[in-house]
Amino acid sequence: MSTPWRQRATSRPRTTEAVLLVSLFAVAVSGCFLSSSVMPGPPPLWPAIVLSALACAVLPRRHGHPLPVLAVTTLSMVALAALGHLVTAMNMGPLMVAQYSVSLRTERRTGWYSALAVTAALVVSGLFHGELRDQWLIGLVNPAAWVPLSAAFGGYVRVRREYAAARTEHLAREREEEARHRVVQERMRIARELHDVVAHHLALANAQAGTAAHLSRVDPEKAYEILDKLSGTTAAALRELKATVGLLRQDTDTDDGLAPAPGLAQLPDLVAACATAGLEVTVTEEGRPRPLAPGLDLTAYRIVQEALTNVTKHAGTRTARVRLAHTPHFLTLTITNDTAGPVSPTGSGHGFGLLGMRERALAAGGTFRAGPRPEGGFEVACTLPLHGHDEGTAP
Repeated sequence: MSTPWRQRATSRPRTTEAVLLVSLFAVAVSGCFLSSSVMPGPPPLWPAIVLSALACAVLPRRHGHPLPVLAVTTLSMVALAALGHLVTAMNMGPLMVAQYSVSLRTERRTGWYSALAVTAALVVSGLFHGELRDQWLIGLVNPAAWVPLSAAFGGYVRVRREYAAARTEHLAREREEEARHRVVQERMRIARELHDVVAHHLALANAQAGTAAHLSRVDPEKAYEILDKLSGTTAAALRELKATVGLLRQDTDTDDGLAPAPGLAQLPDLVAACATAGLEVTVTEEGRPRPLAPGLDLTAYRIVQEALTNVTKHAGTRTARVRLAHTPHFLTLTITNDTAGPVSPTGSGHGFGLLGMRERALAAGGTFRAGPRPEGGFEVACTLPLHGHDEGTAP
């Protein structure tokens, strides 16, 4: 059935059912007339028409009660054969529809057992025609062959529908898993951004406040200067936090009104902020700097920012070194510090700081390494590829 006709049949089920029943009854009655004209006797016509009408009248119940409908149509065909009519594919139309419905709506075993029972009943009914015993192909095989064919077609349609339903369910589960995976990845990305913003600025603010408290006794002017910069540090934290939360509250993907993501161009501001917290950072560059994709630029900046934050919070030193090595294919970041104090918490390889830096580096297709140096101190090193990175996606 073509798609337009299938849509019409689906939208008008009662009309479709009525057309089917009238067509089956007309074909069945034609089979009765044909049988009356070819069979000797001739067999009575009106009882055959009544049996055909009965077989067609019970078909609307086949959707909810397929087995009882099959039993009624089978008995109608057996009674038709007992009247002396030849059972053909024409007057077997209601029976074949009933058998199709049984195979479609019941289990596979039930469908085939019912088909065997109906076939046996038709074979037995063919024995009523003594004049056709020598012509067994017409009297026995012909009526018996249509029932298994209807059962096979109904079973095929049932299997196709079950396969389509299972495939639809499988695709729905895959979509749910993909959506869940994307949600988890987005949550991890947001967690990294919030950690970098909050941890960095709060660590600097804490260091600045501690330094100001220490200098308030010996150098009040210097303490006041640091306190002035403290307000700038907290204001920067609030701006970045507001931008991140504002991005989460958007119901669209437009970038209107959003500030550009930070990158290595903001490294001097980061160094200046660390200086106000008492951490002297030395930055050296090797090779010729190359333009970075926005996502890769943000990754490099966040790694340097988090590494310096860890130095401010955990290291027993007031100096740190940042080395940027540019090559045609890679950007290598190395952040080191010298400390004579106890092993810092970051040295164990645990904590959200090191975990976030490692996730950013790996998401960009690079490598990451962090740990104590043989000569003392701590080192964070990562290598980021300059090619093959998605420019429009931030890690």
